[in-house]
Amino acid sequence: MPDGSAPLDGAYLREALTHAHHPTLAIIYVHLTGDTRFIDDPAYQPEYELINGDPDGGIAEDAKKVLRDAVADAMEKYAETGKLPSPPDRATLQKMMDYVATDHIPDEYFDFLSLELPLDGEDKRMPGHGIDIPSDWAADHKMIIIGAGMSGLLAGIVFQSKGIPFEIIEKNPELGGTWYENTYPGCRVDSPNHIYSYSFEADHEWPNHFSTQGHLLRYFQKIADKYGLRKHIRFNTEVTGAEYHDDNQTWTVTIKSKDGKTESLTSRGVVSAVGQLNQPAYPEIKGRDTFAGPAFHSARWDHSVDLKGKKVGVIGTGASGIQLVPEIAKEVGELRVFQRTPGWLAPTENYHDALTSEKLHLLRQIPFYQMWYRFFLFLSMGDAPLLYLQIDPAWKDFDYAPNAEAADFRKQIEDYITEQAKGDKALAEAVTPDFQISGKRSLRDNGIWLETLRKDHVTLDTGNIREITPKGIITEDGEEHEFDVLIYGTGFKAQDFLFPMTVKGRGGQDLHEMWDGDGRAYKGVTVPGFPNLYLMYGPNTNIVVNASIIFFSESEAHYMTVLMKMMADAGVHAADIRKEVHDAYNEMIDAANAQMPWAYAKANTWYRNSKGRVAQNWPLRLIDFWNQSRDEEPDSYEMLK
Repeated sequence: MPDGSAPLDGAYLREALTHAHHPTLAIIYVHLTGDTRFIDDPAYQPEYELINGDPDGGIAEDAKKVLRDAVADAMEKYAETGKLPSPPDRATLQKMMDYVATDHIPDEYFDFLSLELPLDGEDKRMPGHGIDIPSDWAADHKMIIIGAGMSGLLAGIVFQSKGIPFEIIEKNPELGGTWYENTYPGCRVDSPNHIYSYSFEADHEWPNHFSTQGHLLRYFQKIADKYGLRKHIRFNTEVTGAEYHDDNQTWTVTIKSKDGKTESLTSRGVVSAVGQLNQPAYPEIKGRDTFAGPAFHSARWDHSVDLKGKKVGVIGTGASGIQLVPEIAKEVGELRVFQRTPGWLAPTENYHDALTSEKLHLLRQIPFYQMWYRFFLFLSMGDAPLLYLQIDPAWKDFDYAPNAEAADFRKQIEDYITEQAKGDKALAEAVTPDFQISGKRSLRDNGIWLETLRKDHVTLDTGNIREITPKGIITEDGEEHEFDVLIYGTGFKAQDFLFPMTVKGRGGQDLHEMWDGDGRAYKGVTVPGFPNLYLMYGPNTNIVVNASIIFFSESEAHYMTVLMKMMADAGVHAADIRKEVHDAYNEMIDAANAQMPWAYAKANTWYRNSKGRVAQNWPLRLIDFWNQSRDEEPDSYEMLK
């Protein structure tokens, strides 16, 4: 078997093709030959099931072999000539996209999705592509970026491409954001890696379909090094406040270094790239600070604590808990897991699977394979899942699901949970939610969650916690459970946007006082009264069922360049979103969110803030978010001179 740099040829090529995603191969054949016979043939039309279906969509084995042989022959001819046919024309490309989607893609999606497919050799996926900002204006528009995680690095890359000076302020000693801070056992991404990566920076070396924290951190470190971003980052430095000045349209950003030294920086604008999930949340439980042993949050994992053979209590069974519990269960002596609210499991058979060396070869060496495989993932997690969230007024069983398709989907998930419980009816009932799917964050699972909970030394406790004591936890039945270590897998203060910074806008207005715990922004990015303050992963930009958060961040970064061009065209350096425009937009978002399960399902969820409003989630289609990031709308902003 050749190593990673060897060409795909001969017998190994044909062996590697057996590991391929065959619908992607059918598309690749069009690129290699110009022949659409496989995507035209009904025998090669994939049909996908909702729950852990065949990733090849049920294409018959004999048909797959014919396809592989045809691709192998075409690849061998390509290896001899190094030439491909002309790129597909629009009609053929439409046919190819329809094949991947297993349905006709409406015209309104064509330009949006074509951006994912740089077939003509020009990669247009970098945010800000095609937007020209005058160099003299750009040079006088320095930006301060708060946070060197995924969004902050992206903003730096985009500003650098436009000649805009910038500085990134990072509180940690290293970049990476959430992938630097969250180092708990089992930490991994919930979106497939080939869409959880910058669209313009493909990586053929992901070791897993859903890679772990260390690999994700190294990806962002590699990107930062490639674009020379480190020289722009101040590490071990915290932003304590930012204040806008009406007289000269600038911001003063106050920073504090690790040694306590403070400094003031001046910029034209500020980008908050701190995200929604960066401040750990602890439960309000009597006596929480009295526990005598080690106690820590999953997002602040204490690696000095040896869990081997210990009695460990874990509070919380959300996204972090379901990842860390199976890992620590391998070494602890006794494990008691306290479940507050169960989450719906999202069956994902390949959640922990490695990418085989053969698959990695295909991604590296077959023309357009990586691009179309990413496109397949993008479509499969795109707008189609919204079908299962939309309310059907004629549907009678609304307490169970919003429509018939959603009811069928929920029943399949319930059957999956029952199957994983292996006859333990009490366990199945305990982990099956009693609210609509997407009422709170769903949890990827390949069967390991219930397998872990069934272990003899693991106990799932669904009772309320009455009190934490120096020895452990007293539950509502009065029993005290003693532990050596307590771990909080209790999520984040998602509603505390920009916390704990003080941010003051026009006239000294305080942002947190204005929001009063109910964050709102125009397109999730701009806030009235705070010119040139840009939020990335701001209010109502959280994904629930589609794409990856990187898609949203790239759209937001593009929108920032749109705004900057508007300012440059107007001959100004500051713009303020008009309040009436901002308010109308938020009314539209609130109305759309009100129709979604995360607004009305009776679930304990961070999707809703303390006022009961959904301030986190995006309720519409991906194309709607993409389109709104492209709009030039100078009348919506007050240009400040």
